[in-house]
Amino acid sequence: MIELAVERPDAPGIRPLIDAARAYAGSLCPAESNHGLGAEALRDPAVTFLVAREDGRAVGCGACVRTGAGEAEIKSMWVEPAARGRGLARRLLDRLEAMARADGIGTLRLETGIRQPEALALYRRSAFVATGAFGAYKADPLSVFMAKTLDGPR
Repeated sequence: MIELAVERPDAPGIRPLIDAARAYAGSLCPAESNHGLGAEALRDPAVTFLVAREDGRAVGCGACVRTGAGEAEIKSMWVEPAARGRGLARRLLDRLEAMARADGIGTLRLETGIRQPEALALYRRSAFVATGAFGAYKADPLSVFMAKTLDGPR
């Protein structure tokens, strides 16, 4: 049974997920094209950090960063390779979206890499559409920027 819960990024068993996500991104793109958040940044009060645990072991995570003006950014989505293929990333994204909607967020944005076809497919299936760079991001040929307008509470 997999359970989703908001946790602190320094909770037991979380650091390996964050480190694995950063290592994977680092294997795909140079440092200047990697925009993942480390454990320290994930502790910011503007961040909601969601963890998936299977039998108590952390196997996936994702974050929603409130950026102001009714917007938020999806960050740090990661599912361990052994836990993939069971819809866990979709469950994490759906829960983050529902939490953002409940917090009055009208637009979700994200940045992901062009070399992450599974992530791109997930976001497209979830009705995110391509946009330009946003916030502090600069246009980058290795990045894809996406957004989704949220409707009212469900």
